[in-house]
Amino acid sequence: MGVLKGKTALVTGGSRGIGRAVAQRLARDGALVAVHYGRNEAAAKETVAAIESEGGRAFAIGAELGVPGDAQALWAAYEAHPAHTERVDVLVNNAGAAAFAGIGETDEETFQRVQAVNAQAPFFVIKHGLERLADGGRIVNVTGTPDIALPAILATIMAKGAVNALTVSLAAALAPRGITVNSVGPGITETELNAAWLADPAARAHAASRSVFNRVGTVEEVADVVAFLASPDSRWVTGQHLSATGGLQLALL
Repeated sequence: MGVLKGKTALVTGGSRGIGRAVAQRLARDGALVAVHYGRNEAAAKETVAAIESEGGRAFAIGAELGVPGDAQALWAAYEAHPAHTERVDVLVNNAGAAAFAGIGETDEETFQRVQAVNAQAPFFVIKHGLERLADGGRIVNVTGTPDIALPAILATIMAKGAVNALTVSLAAALAPRGITVNSVGPGITETELNAAWLADPAARAHAASRSVFNRVGTVEEVADVVAFLASPDSRWVTGQHLSATGGLQLALL
């Protein structure tokens, strides 16, 4: 505990689900956490309150992603908050959106929207944040699992794959500054967004069967992997994709 004491972290999409768990875990590790939200300010404030109730430090910043000028707006919101610090040590690109449609049902508008949120936004959040990111810092991209076929969310998986590719090249580009860049791919994880689906016993049983542990993952388990990559212990790991799926690929063999 306390490995991030004196550090500042920014977590996009930090108000709910995996992002909230990541924000809470980084705060428990000692970081001051900027909890980004797109539209749900109340959820972000709840996350901040939960962190503060545990003795941590956090503040909420709002900026819609996937629209023109989104990255600039995010960093402007960060700098406008009185609690912000000059340097950011950990940047977690977690915000995303899924389009549940196969290739036949995906029109250009849907495709472009998915790309804007899931691929374009992380690229420019990083670009416009580089001057604020401390040397020796950490970038962690929460993406997807690249080695399995998910045709029902094809455009989304394509966008997530783009960020996995970005991770590798960016790791090489930022190595002279001692900044590590890695990605994490969650498997089927229990969040409020899929609560209705998992409430069906048959759906839950199917989801559980995809993991070798025969259960659905938790947001805390994904957050623990992100926390490792945000910590000093990961200093010799960069350009890597860590699968946090509970052995999902193994279950498909």
